[in-house]
Amino acid sequence: MNTFLWVIYPYLALVVLIGGTVWRYRYDKFGWTTRSSQLYETTLLRWASPLFHFGVLFVLIGHVGGLLVPKSWTEAAGITEHAYHLMAVFVGTVAGVCTLIGMALLIARRRLTGPVFAATTKNDKAMYAVLAAVIILGLWATVKANIAGGGYDYRETVSPWLRSLFTFQPEAGLMTAVPSSFKIHVIAAFTLFAFWPFTRLVHAFSAPVGYLTRPYVVYRYRDPRAGLRPTRPGWDRPAAPRR
Repeated sequence: MNTFLWVIYPYLALVVLIGGTVWRYRYDKFGWTTRSSQLYETTLLRWASPLFHFGVLFVLIGHVGGLLVPKSWTEAAGITEHAYHLMAVFVGTVAGVCTLIGMALLIARRRLTGPVFAATTKNDKAMYAVLAAVIILGLWATVKANIAGGGYDYRETVSPWLRSLFTFQPEAGLMTAVPSSFKIHVIAAFTLFAFWPFTRLVHAFSAPVGYLTRPYVVYRYRDPRAGLRPTRPGWDRPAAPRR
């Protein structure tokens, strides 16, 4: 079981992630979209979307820095373990809470707005459930180990184990003594990776670099006011007779 959870399952999830993304791009290009619902409701969306997307961005940056950057590198840069720990816990907790609040607002908006709820598929509901589980488990692991508990340095165990997967020399033994909260969070994260290509989350791979600087998408409503298009003569009202 130890080998399955920390060697076989992660590789299986990554294979499904890569293979599923390639398959989705080749055979479902028209479905490669977020299916925007901004047209139906904007009040909640203007708060929920930035909270969720910027929260996820900072969570991702924190995970990349904490898991892929060796501990010796940060110490060589002059960042002490205590300083790194405080920064990681504070920023990670704030980013996780913002992500969770943003996601809760998005789910409430999807449930309470009729047209948005009507466009919600079973796949979307499953995606929200898995994504919410990963976020909540991550916050739970952080709070339990570092705030409520005495602290836990995952860069001594989880980080080397994850890097060993990318060098194709997996060290499953490093995960033996890891707290259960971190183990469950890692398993849920790899489950999300395997599920990723078959959901609307796949839009994250569509060159999101320009997301922060792209112009707004403007939706215009039809109204009786004159627009840019000239009025067709046949539709003009007859002029009132002159006296």
